[in-house]
Amino acid sequence: MKRRDRLRYWFDSTMDRGTPALIGWLALASVVLIAVTATLVVLFTDTDTERNGGWPGVAWMSLLRALDPGTMGSDTGTPVFLGLMLLVTVGGIFIVSALIGVLTTGLDHRIQQLRKGRSRLLERGHTVVLGWSEQIFTVVEELVEANQSERRSCVAVLADRDKVDMEEQIRMRVPDTGRTKVICRSGNPLKQDDLELVSPDTAKSVMVLPAFGPDSDTTVIKILLVLNNRPWAKARPPVVAAVQNSGNLAAARLAAGPSGLVIDADDLAVRLVVQSHRQTGLSTVWNELLSFYGNEFYIHRAPTLTGTTYGDALNRYQLGIPVGLHRGDGRILVNPPMDTVIAADDRVVVVAEDDALIKLAHSAPPVVEPAVVEPSRRPPKPGRTLLVGWNARAAKVIELLDRFALPGSVLDVASPARPAALGDIATVNLTVGHKPCEPTGRQPLEDLGPGGYQHIIVLSDDATDPEHADNRTLVTLLHLRDIEVGLGDPYSIVSEMNHDNNREVAQVTKADDFIVSTKLVSLLLTQLSEDVNVYALISALFDPEGAEIYLKPAADYLRPGARATFATAIEAARRRGETAIGYRLGRDRDVPPSYGIHLNPPKATPLTLHEHDQLVVLAGQE
Repeated sequence: MKRRDRLRYWFDSTMDRGTPALIGWLALASVVLIAVTATLVVLFTDTDTERNGGWPGVAWMSLLRALDPGTMGSDTGTPVFLGLMLLVTVGGIFIVSALIGVLTTGLDHRIQQLRKGRSRLLERGHTVVLGWSEQIFTVVEELVEANQSERRSCVAVLADRDKVDMEEQIRMRVPDTGRTKVICRSGNPLKQDDLELVSPDTAKSVMVLPAFGPDSDTTVIKILLVLNNRPWAKARPPVVAAVQNSGNLAAARLAAGPSGLVIDADDLAVRLVVQSHRQTGLSTVWNELLSFYGNEFYIHRAPTLTGTTYGDALNRYQLGIPVGLHRGDGRILVNPPMDTVIAADDRVVVVAEDDALIKLAHSAPPVVEPAVVEPSRRPPKPGRTLLVGWNARAAKVIELLDRFALPGSVLDVASPARPAALGDIATVNLTVGHKPCEPTGRQPLEDLGPGGYQHIIVLSDDATDPEHADNRTLVTLLHLRDIEVGLGDPYSIVSEMNHDNNREVAQVTKADDFIVSTKLVSLLLTQLSEDVNVYALISALFDPEGAEIYLKPAADYLRPGARATFATAIEAARRRGETAIGYRLGRDRDVPPSYGIHLNPPKATPLTLHEHDQLVVLAGQE
């Protein structure tokens, strides 16, 4: 009894080994069936044995009949021989049927395993994206655009979701991936074994995608720790990530290690809100510069410009516009003094459509001197700003506004109740007040007297669901814009939105700027995954003490209605110590997707700007 139990246990154990073990048992059963049948034929049918070539011939006949029952139809011989051939044929039917079932089950199991995305990726020079959120589609779309000039590229996504579901969603949202192959793997980025599925050792860069949820920063920090503690086969590729809460930035950078780059999404949103409220249309400029569609920043080596001043280099490019210098010691100077000499180890920061399109000119394009307006300075005046709503970023917004504001400027906060943190904010240039208001009500907004303000900022409510918060923001914007129409266009409106699709819906409000921080962070992370040097440039542009992007009246540079060229606009800005990178047509300011913004236009093409048009320039703080 014990021996039978042990034999049964051994048999069950071999069966548990899967499809190969089952095929082995079926093969053994086939061999036994054929051998026994051939032996019986030899023992009981001498004539039939001799006629069919002895034991080897009978064994071959048995094999054919086991595999194909129809072969038996042509058999002749004694009843014993025919009976044995019938036996092997019937036995073959059972064995072959079982084999087909085993192969079908095994193949289906293998397909299911592949659908689970648990096979290891064998790629080199690919971009690894860890995590999943709504922004994955923006990231994939941007990487596809960035890799258009490559013969072959790959994006590997690792997330704790179903592989097939991820790939179907990406195909639906990004139907054309061109030469870029998008591969998804199911796994937890917090587990070392799962990380190996996307071959991070051979990747070009690794991006930790924030989920923009309550525990997003915790997850990002843990993934960075796993990556930092992982034994790398060679030099670790650049790792880029973002945190929502500025308070978690130091911990995230410590977790990322020296070769990791972590950006502060909260700080980026605050700086863009503040800069946009002063320069309407700025968010559209940043969306293009951070996107791989249109123009973006490139760090270009131009040895022929060695010894040339930065000012002289502005019109030395046929395609592309210089905006700064990347020094040999790693420093980036944005809009440096025009007499700055370009050294041999310097590289030029250029705004261009593609690095392959950056081209030096043989000679500088002509400047239409009669169209140039002589430099003059308008004395700035203290401003009045209305901040509608309150969220976790509001205090930082006020503090940064204070750094930009002129003494005597006024900021009023409109919210249902006075925020407790408002009394803790110390300001130097701003006089901060509070006005009770329900932002979604028309009459409460009219009672604020919005016509007495030059700028209005509408903040998204982070105490409620993002979709609901965007709906409330949309209602507020509609009221403010309708009030403005009645007053005669006295103020600009800058608003925060949580989702980019809601921004598209909210365009009907004709607000001057929509700040979608989640999309901007995704665009920036994608840029950094291609070139980490861009981070120093972006940081310099968002530094209140450095050069910034401004949209200034074109009439300050070119005579309204005068026939000129963009090279003439570049020269007019250069005489003011500024760098012109584009213009905005006032008649198209409400027309998507560019809203009248034209960056890096042809330098020699005729250009006529009017009173309501603007020039996009890089300049020092006003």
